[in-house]
Amino acid sequence: MQRAALFGGGDAQMAAGDLGELLVPYMPTIRVPKSGDRVYKTECAFSYDSPDSEGGLYVCMNTFLGFGREHIERHYRKTGQCVYLHLKRHVREKVPGASGGALPKRKNAKLFLDLETNGDLNGDDFEYEDEAKLVIFPDHYEISLPNIEELPALVTIACDALLSAKSPYRKQDPDSWEEELQASKHAKTLVQLDNGVRIPPSGWKCSKCDLRENLWLNLTDGSVLCGKWFFDGSGGNGHAVEHYKETGYPLAVKLGTITPDGADVYSFDEEEPVLDPHIAKHLAHFGIDMLQMQVTENGLRDNDIKPRVSEWEVIQESGVKLKPMYGPGYTGMKNLGNSCYLNAVMQTIFSIPEFQRAYVGNLPRIYDYSPLDPTQDFNTQMAKLGHGLLSGQYSKPPMKSDLIEQVMKEEHKPQHNGISPRMFKAFISKGHPEFSSNRQQDAQEFFLHLINLVERNPVGSENPSDVFRFLVEERTQCCQSRKVRYTERVDYIMQLPVAMEAATNKDELIAYELKRREAEAARRAPPELVRAKIPFSACLQAFSEPNNVEDFWSSALQAKSAGVKTSRFASFPEYLVVQIKKFTFGLDWIPKKLDVSVDMPDFLDINHLRATGLQPGEEELPDIAPPIIIPDDPKGTLLYSRRSFLAALDIDESSVMQLAEMGFPLEACRKAVYYTGNLGAEVAFNWIIAHMEEPDFAEPLVVPAFGGATSSGAAGLGAVGLDNQPPEEMVAIIISMGFQRNLAIQALKATNNNLERALEWIFSRPELEEESEPALDVMDMENHANANILAETGSEGPRIKDGPGRYELFGFISHMGTSTMSGHYVCHLKKEGRWVIYNDLRVCASERPPKDQGYIYFYHRIPS
Repeated sequence: MQRAALFGGGDAQMAAGDLGELLVPYMPTIRVPKSGDRVYKTECAFSYDSPDSEGGLYVCMNTFLGFGREHIERHYRKTGQCVYLHLKRHVREKVPGASGGALPKRKNAKLFLDLETNGDLNGDDFEYEDEAKLVIFPDHYEISLPNIEELPALVTIACDALLSAKSPYRKQDPDSWEEELQASKHAKTLVQLDNGVRIPPSGWKCSKCDLRENLWLNLTDGSVLCGKWFFDGSGGNGHAVEHYKETGYPLAVKLGTITPDGADVYSFDEEEPVLDPHIAKHLAHFGIDMLQMQVTENGLRDNDIKPRVSEWEVIQESGVKLKPMYGPGYTGMKNLGNSCYLNAVMQTIFSIPEFQRAYVGNLPRIYDYSPLDPTQDFNTQMAKLGHGLLSGQYSKPPMKSDLIEQVMKEEHKPQHNGISPRMFKAFISKGHPEFSSNRQQDAQEFFLHLINLVERNPVGSENPSDVFRFLVEERTQCCQSRKVRYTERVDYIMQLPVAMEAATNKDELIAYELKRREAEAARRAPPELVRAKIPFSACLQAFSEPNNVEDFWSSALQAKSAGVKTSRFASFPEYLVVQIKKFTFGLDWIPKKLDVSVDMPDFLDINHLRATGLQPGEEELPDIAPPIIIPDDPKGTLLYSRRSFLAALDIDESSVMQLAEMGFPLEACRKAVYYTGNLGAEVAFNWIIAHMEEPDFAEPLVVPAFGGATSSGAAGLGAVGLDNQPPEEMVAIIISMGFQRNLAIQALKATNNNLERALEWIFSRPELEEESEPALDVMDMENHANANILAETGSEGPRIKDGPGRYELFGFISHMGTSTMSGHYVCHLKKEGRWVIYNDLRVCASERPPKDQGYIYFYHRIPS
């Protein structure tokens, strides 16, 4: 659109009175940001455009949402909001000085936007300059800022407040991932003693006690000491703090968190986690090369010594020159601080055509029907991320020129490739105690969390997560009566145990362990690592074998007995996700990883694992469960079958069994899952640790009565019926507004029985109002954060895409590090016939994909 006028430049200047009159009609729509308002002045709500982008960013002066040039007109038409603050950061070539070179470096006072800057900011050739102006739609009138004397006071105050507003991702909670760590005041001037201390890469122990976990390296004198239990949730005797009080040495780094990307540093003087910009130098003082994680006796690599090939080097394909990839589908994602697990999962998810069609293919419709605040809409944020990764707009190769001089300049010009998923992470992790933190997470747990959100927020008639869903048939047999019970549940991941006893290099492993212990005792560098080589067939065999059921209660005997359980596939999914269960718990309950090599196949056939159901000659166990005491019942006790009780309480049996396998009492596991709201085994595990000393820890779960006994008290809005149907009160309210009953039920199920969100869900999908087919009511939303549920046996069962059990590998996610609490994730994806490695912002053609060291593998079905 052609601009009608340009204020603030040359002859186009208007008188103060004219500017005031121009803004009068819009004054009621201009707000001053208040405490609690989130100002999105660094990123578009619908794309990854920013003030760095060619068209800059438009920030609404009423909602404080940011919009790129492609989306500003949509917001104007939808809301009628006319006044926006346009922000633009310019990259300009510096003016040469008298000697022909660039002008001397000086502090750049032209920057006022809270943006990340490229390292070339103070370079010799380029500099940044920020620009702000008011834009009035629809005629695109522009008023340059600052213009304090000519603008009304309210407008000036609003602009100043917006420009000075802090990042919307900051929080007061210091555990929140959005809290940006500050550089320590001690980092630059830290004194390090030249005492000859060298730190080995393993075998650490507190120098004042025998603890080998939660250890901190003091960056002044190299002392290795234990932390306090409340610092990061791990146990310790506080020797690191005592050492600081005795010596005043302020900074320490947590051993086990050092990666090529950084490390966890704590300042005892400042009493908070901090950044150490010089961490590589400080670690090198003690012989630690954080880029390679290799340590030699003198701190330097000896060319005559064969370097130890680490897991980090193999998985990231270090030492090999990798060719960068650019264009659609080859866009990197910035690591926001231990967010590599999210990056790896989302890169894999959006390599799947069904997710591409659901979100990127429906992008115009999703954007048009998004709520007024698109930053709080799941489908909008998924579509935005998918478009950012697949459009190629944020993955462009460096510019080239025929002239050598221009080529040299282009090589130094800052590139803005890749996207920063800050808005996406803020939304998808909101309210989750782990994913909203700055700690490293389990990629498998995040994958299930994402699937749960996809299930709750359908984007069309078909849910893209259907491609992962399959039915598991579980056969439980009483060893004494020989009777059996068959049940089905929904799952999304095939979890394979690591069959360590089947290692093909046992002699090498024994010799390595002896050398490692000798090196640890002598405080020498450990020998070259020897990994256990596990045949994939052994893992598959371990998956198919019967497992003992702890604390099994036989309904045939009406008593506890020995029981075994086997699992088979009642259906095969379109995409099979296989997790190698490398993580386990040590004696101290710290998650640890089995460093193994599994020969994962490129082609997989699991048709032999197809379920068969009840066989001739088998007798079923009676459908009876042990009595469960409910004290609120007027008769004193009520008896429920296991199936009806779990359905009523909504307890996820899969999480219960995961905890029970760790050795906790079964009743305690049920309570942990119940009281943590089915948020998964990890959250329930934390509940167990916090309550295991209580006297009633292992007592049966006691809950308020429900059903007929509480029909008057517990059936308020939001209470879920025993048949998993939304409350009739909510359904009636929506029907009274003129909507079909099946649409009301579908909306409530999709929003977890939130009436306000259900209405918004309906209004954002007007095409569904015209559909009155009963088929709309078949959606059975899984309501579990870990995505495991008991499958309904009725006609409205979970939707599955069954077919042959033959698959081909197309991607895998790998983890580097010793546990899920630390380390780094990358993913490898097969695209256009070749493997590509996605390592946060780096996207390169893979030369040696480490398929034997993956953690989660993704297979797609081979068409028959």
